[in-house]
Amino acid sequence: MVSSSSIRETWMTHSLYIFFISMILYIIQTLIFQKLMFGQELIRIKRTPDLPLRFNYDGTFKILQVADMHYGTGVLSRCRDVLASEFMFCSDLNTTQFIRKLIATEKPDFIAFTGDNIFGSSTADAAESLIKAFRPAMESKIPWAAILGNHDQESTMTREELMYFISLMDYSVSQINPSTYDRFDNDRGHVLADIDGFGNYNIHINGAFGTHLANTSVLNLYFLDSGDRATVEGIRTYGWIKESQLHWLRNISEGFQVTKQAQNLDGLPGVATIPALTFFHIPIPEVRQLWYTKFKGQFQEGVACSTVNSGVLQTLTSMGDVKAVFLGHDHLNDFCGEINGIWFCYGGGSGYHGYGKVGWQRRARIILVELEKGKHEWMEVEKIKTWKRLDDENLSKIDMQLLWDRRS
Repeated sequence: MVSSSSIRETWMTHSLYIFFISMILYIIQTLIFQKLMFGQELIRIKRTPDLPLRFNYDGTFKILQVADMHYGTGVLSRCRDVLASEFMFCSDLNTTQFIRKLIATEKPDFIAFTGDNIFGSSTADAAESLIKAFRPAMESKIPWAAILGNHDQESTMTREELMYFISLMDYSVSQINPSTYDRFDNDRGHVLADIDGFGNYNIHINGAFGTHLANTSVLNLYFLDSGDRATVEGIRTYGWIKESQLHWLRNISEGFQVTKQAQNLDGLPGVATIPALTFFHIPIPEVRQLWYTKFKGQFQEGVACSTVNSGVLQTLTSMGDVKAVFLGHDHLNDFCGEINGIWFCYGGGSGYHGYGKVGWQRRARIILVELEKGKHEWMEVEKIKTWKRLDDENLSKIDMQLLWDRRS
């Protein structure tokens, strides 16, 4: 006859055996199999916007320019240069809230982030900060693109790694650099593009659906990497756009030029180019001379540019298609001024963790491009307008301005 003590010992032995087997299976499942299996927890597909980008049925295309977010870690990154009454509860989250309000109010078709997206020295994880900084754009499902400033790479990623990561984020159409070969460079042949920096690329905006230009680019957006810091003859200065970038830009522009025939609906004969807008972070030296012109907006700090003049203005002028350049970098400047028929416009600082001015609201720029209305359909680009929004109670709209009119 089996004693009750023997039964208890046998039951406890079996229980321990089952427990150890369960623990082994759990460890195999959680620590080994999940690393080997392709489950939803490990593989995530990038969400992409509908491409190509194009004008709306009402003949408009609206761009929101966000400059100098200087995002840190979120709620722990305190605001700079705000009123004493605002400081206690002010952080990176104010920047996020501002961008969300801009998106909800303006309903842009595209968002352009023009550098210093994160404040590298304020974060120990660049990837985490990038995700937080661009979250409003990703949540909105609006196509967006970004370039780098001079502070983005100061954390845990190089500039190349930053652009690679940004290009993989939801609804981003950013690129690390031009793809495969420069197809408009007939002299060099179809060879791989050798170009300085990371974040040089162009984006086509096609005509409206239902028109003969629906599958044709009628507006080009050029993005350029203006670098970060450099040393020239022993003197510390800012980066600049290199000749290899300008060479690529000239070839791209030349490839998109179109010849207008005398039978065009507007009756304007001759040769014209598809208009283009350019985005980069650090201004060129010539922007300083705008102090002596009739600019529109605020010119409140010196233009912090490179000591090297690499010929960007001459290149843009000779191309003939760039109508406006949109800059960041100098947070207290938000003006637009014209040089050689090209408008140079600052976005104004949008980020609360970056420097500002007490009592001067953070801001962002809106760019509206309008098509010409033909007899039966929308035609080519006719006008380019801009204004700014302030982060105040009313999200005030200021400094409305016509930058370009094709018929002028």
